[in-house]
Amino acid sequence: MAAKTIETKILFLSLAAVLTTEVAARLVLSKAAYSSLPVLGVARVVEIILFLLIVSSRGKGISSIGLSRDRTVAGLKRGLIWSAVFGLCAFLGFVVLYAAHIKDPLRLIKTHLPPGTHGIVLLFVVGGLVSPIAEEVFFRGILYGFLRRWGVLVALVGSTVIFVLAHAIISGIPLTQVAGGLVFAAAYEVEGNLMVPITIHVLGNMAIFSLSLVS
Repeated sequence: MAAKTIETKILFLSLAAVLTTEVAARLVLSKAAYSSLPVLGVARVVEIILFLLIVSSRGKGISSIGLSRDRTVAGLKRGLIWSAVFGLCAFLGFVVLYAAHIKDPLRLIKTHLPPGTHGIVLLFVVGGLVSPIAEEVFFRGILYGFLRRWGVLVALVGSTVIFVLAHAIISGIPLTQVAGGLVFAAAYEVEGNLMVPITIHVLGNMAIFSLSLVS
């Protein structure tokens, strides 16, 4: 992997940034009549800024998490290819489930949509764009980079498990998060460019929201 190993201090500073931001967001939501999506969006933007500041000022620069200006376009292109392959595999998987007479396999990826056009637009912006960027910077750029010192398998499994646990799972096996976490980490390992899993994550979330909207 091209990205450099993340130091322990960078991981702990990033964790502190996440905890502080999340606690602040929840305090705002508990004491004021704000909608959760705008607050979540602001929190994710703050986290992205804090992560980049931490790796830039305390670490080895944004290249240490697989980001660089000269590789952004290449990362987007590679991300589109990975997304197409991932999407094709998902499509074939659903074909198999339909052939096996499994009732409504799309329920495995459906997400709850907020009421009203405004809420849906916010969901696509926050959940489809801002949150995936924040999550990829932390879970792949920082966490995966930290765990990578113990090998690919530890980094792949460890970052995916924590990624799954970080999402609010009420019941059942979170197949979307498990599959996504593995693919995002594998793409980052192979490409060494964080724009690749960012692109896959953004397009994947957009596809899930779109399917949930029309189904």
